Amino acid sequence: MSQDKLAKPGILSVIRVFALLGCLIFSIACSGDEPGGTQSADCKRLEEGFGPEGTVSIRTQTVVSGLRIPWAFAFLPNGNMLVTERDGKLRLVIDGKLQTAPVLKIDIGPTNEGGLLGLTLDPKFDMDLRPRIYLYYTVEKDNKSVNQVAVYRLSSDATKATLLQVLLDDIPASQFHNGGRIVFGPDGNLYIGTGDARVPELSQDKSSLAGKILRIRPDGTIPDDNPFPNSPVFMLGLRNTQGFVWKDPTNLWVTDHGPSGDLGRRGHDEISYAKAGSNLGWPTIYACQSQDGFVSPALTWKTAVPPGGVAIYNSDKIPEWKGSVLIGSLGGRHLHRVKFKADNPKQVELHEVYLNQEPPTGLGRIRDVQMGPDGHLYVSTSNCDGRGSCGPDKDKIVRVVPE
Repeated sequence: MSQDKLAKPGILSVIRVFALLGCLIFSIACSGDEPGGTQSADCKRLEEGFGPEGTVSIRTQTVVSGLRIPWAFAFLPNGNMLVTERDGKLRLVIDGKLQTAPVLKIDIGPTNEGGLLGLTLDPKFDMDLRPRIYLYYTVEKDNKSVNQVAVYRLSSDATKATLLQVLLDDIPASQFHNGGRIVFGPDGNLYIGTGDARVPELSQDKSSLAGKILRIRPDGTIPDDNPFPNSPVFMLGLRNTQGFVWKDPTNLWVTDHGPSGDLGRRGHDEISYAKAGSNLGWPTIYACQSQDGFVSPALTWKTAVPPGGVAIYNSDKIPEWKGSVLIGSLGGRHLHRVKFKADNPKQVELHEVYLNQEPPTGLGRIRDVQMGPDGHLYVSTSNCDGRGSCGPDKDKIVRVVPE
């Protein structure tokens, strides 16, 4: 090896030391009760707790129990459900009964928060003509863990699934921060939320798939109108998003997990209003900080939430909720309702807490949140993941109805 090649690591080490010192200084300035720098006028920062108690009377109805760390679910046209469990099983629910044999079992790579995560149906799903489902999962490849997005063909009775194609491979994976949410957007393209795989700088690297929302066609190709040419990157600067939903065809509300010790910072999970090409700022800005080129959150909590799935309540079943954004809370153990101002979707008009605390008073850890075909909201719990109270009924999916 030449002397030049030997010298480069030393120079890089010095550069890294100065970079780390800069990050440390910045993190000290941004940690504590009052993160420094310019603050966004649109951002609401909750100093303690999660918000006021909900004012609308609701109750829940158990749809299915006996699940083990469900992560995502989808409704089939006949009313039955598919559910992913993080240990690699895709489960079928028929008339509220969890079927014993899994539809599919994926060999999951070694991970903590990874596994079989996201699930969605093809936008042209048809049990006879196009029974395609899409999955996001963690596998071991070349002695390391990676996340993949793949399309499967479902059998006519929905009891089996066969791999058709891996659409997106080598998404960085880690013990934590794997993202995992996949959703078809109003444009018919597949949107994929990824985590930073515990390497914060990857979130700002446009050549990396980590810390992003990605956008591909159903066949895995890259849309011509993506914001960065020949790249699946649709949005960047995320730490570990597990939920996003469209306000309209071009604008989204996006939730993200705040730091849990990264760069000396803690808390400040967030929900932001963003669009194609937006940079949500991780790890450059924090809490309600504002800086040119970055999107500041609309709502952030000093106490760790962190957010799971998210949905817009688009039904008249609970009329007071119509148009609200509903967010599952894991550590905060509640369902969070946010109403944004009609004339400024970057600003919160009100927000409140429902179904809080551990069972039986509340639901405990809430992971996925979805509107059902019957106009009701459905949520899944994640109490058996080692961080909640896993009772004899294990995890479940419930329907939220008016009192």
